[in-house]
Amino acid sequence: MDIKEAVREKYGAIAAAVGQSPAAPKAGCCGPSACGCGDPISSNLYSEAERGELPAEAVQASLGCGNPTALIALEPGQTVLDLGSGGGIDVLLSARRVGPTGKAYGLDMTDEMLALARENQRKAGATNVEFLKATIESIPLPDNSVDVIISNCVINLSSDKDAVLREAFRVLKPGGRFAVSDVVVRGEVPADVRRSMELWVGCIAGALEDREYQAKLAAAGFQSVDIEPWRIYAIDDARAFLAESGVDVERLAPLVEGAFASAFIRATKPANTACCGPTCCSH
Repeated sequence: MDIKEAVREKYGAIAAAVGQSPAAPKAGCCGPSACGCGDPISSNLYSEAERGELPAEAVQASLGCGNPTALIALEPGQTVLDLGSGGGIDVLLSARRVGPTGKAYGLDMTDEMLALARENQRKAGATNVEFLKATIESIPLPDNSVDVIISNCVINLSSDKDAVLREAFRVLKPGGRFAVSDVVVRGEVPADVRRSMELWVGCIAGALEDREYQAKLAAAGFQSVDIEPWRIYAIDDARAFLAESGVDVERLAPLVEGAFASAFIRATKPANTACCGPTCCSH
């Protein structure tokens, strides 16, 4: 099974579980089943007021590592696109902020998540929302059609992050903004150690080093790139999960302490893109 199919299968199962039992304990980054990873990564991301605005199932299906709607001031009339929208929590929050003259798109490749998101849209009464079935490497929207791109702990799951960032750049309007939450690695980490931590962070993950993330955004044409780690993962957060996986936690501790983090990642598509390819626009 390749990465894309593994992601589709995992998140489809999560959506199905939420749909059957919205009162169940909140799913963590690895799903409703015990994985040991939900609390330090995905807890306390949304305010009580934000959660109160939404259907319980949208909150239940939130599997992110941040709150991208808090990263950026959305304005009435704007068009927003959420890459990997899951149960729709960030789409529905964005839709409220851009108002009836704006539009919020959610893009996901998993049928079960799309069905859950559309049901959450119905319950929320959101008429300025549209959910699209596609992969984040191939966005079914025209060039220069979106004001803001958000995403919540999804880009790390892609096996072709360059394609994701090129597509994000393509669909953004000149001057458009990229504002996502994602997992990043700070500094070099041995491959076997990195894999063990990635299993904890997301079960299926491929987090970029912060410097590599910045370089890929610049190569896609983005400017004003800023990566702000805000929740640093401690080895003690992962201790139980790693020990159950047969990993020597004490050996890992000095190699991974503070190396993995949730980060806010912001960038801008240049306002003048008349020339436009990444080489020209990056100047």
